[in-house]
Amino acid sequence: MNNTAVKIQENQRQHSSTRPHVKRKRKLKIRFTLGEKLIFVSFLLFALYAAIHIVSNQVAIYQMNKEIQQLEETIQEQKKHNNDLYVEVQQLSTYERILQKAKELGLSLNENNVKVVQE
Repeated sequence: MNNTAVKIQENQRQHSSTRPHVKRKRKLKIRFTLGEKLIFVSFLLFALYAAIHIVSNQVAIYQMNKEIQQLEETIQEQKKHNNDLYVEVQQLSTYERILQKAKELGLSLNENNVKVVQE
């Protein structure tokens, strides 16, 4: 009996020491087909092209706005210069100044030859 009891105990130890059979989960590898890869790469290339195109358009718009502002500034300076010249013409064309210049040049005022012109 000793022998049988020892065998039974050994069998119990072997069964208890072995781990229960655990199913291993395989990692599912996702593989893309050639068509899917081509679609993905073409989408990335299109997105890159669109991004570059948008940035280049924004740069062109920025440069155009800068030129417009410079032209507007030039126009304002020219308007100011024109206005200054207009004021100078108005000052130089006063009746008193014209009469003074005429006397300096030796001209005399003959009221019979003067005609009044109204605008």
